[in-house]
Amino acid sequence: MKKHNGMRPQDIVVLLKIIALKHDDWYNSDLAQALKISPSEISEVLNRCKIAGLIDSKKRKVNINSFIEFLIYGLRYVFPTQPGAIVKGIPTAHSASPIKEHISSGSDVYVWSSAKGTHRGQAIEPLFKSIPQIVQEDKLFYELLVIADTIRVGKVREINIAKEELEKRLKHA
Repeated sequence: MKKHNGMRPQDIVVLLKIIALKHDDWYNSDLAQALKISPSEISEVLNRCKIAGLIDSKKRKVNINSFIEFLIYGLRYVFPTQPGAIVKGIPTAHSASPIKEHISSGSDVYVWSSAKGTHRGQAIEPLFKSIPQIVQEDKLFYELLVIADTIRVGKVREINIAKEELEKRLKHA
């Protein structure tokens, strides 16, 4: 049995993408291409997630309850982030749907830095470097990443909204 050397940020990204696919007849190469992650890294991610109990033994279906618990109670401690410099980018956290509909954030805008971005705001380090390039191809995946970033960087009220939105999307996954 392989040794578990701790979770990596791309593990979260891969699991969120699997959930966003809404089916289990995908190949590792599909995930690799969609996420711009090497196929061998996808394999490593799935092995780590299996050992951690976040995906089933066949590495096809995310264990939703365990994953929700990890995101809500562990994500902000394992993969913390702080808002950075003002940059052009793609909105995230409370600055994007589905969280922004519940929050009046005023001038606080959080973005993933991207030359193709349409907003200016404080930079939030994405869980994986390819996120700003790929996120707009899949609405549910984008929403799940926004919710995850809200948990990572949000205040109590924002985090509570993110928890509700997360459970709304994952309980039926």
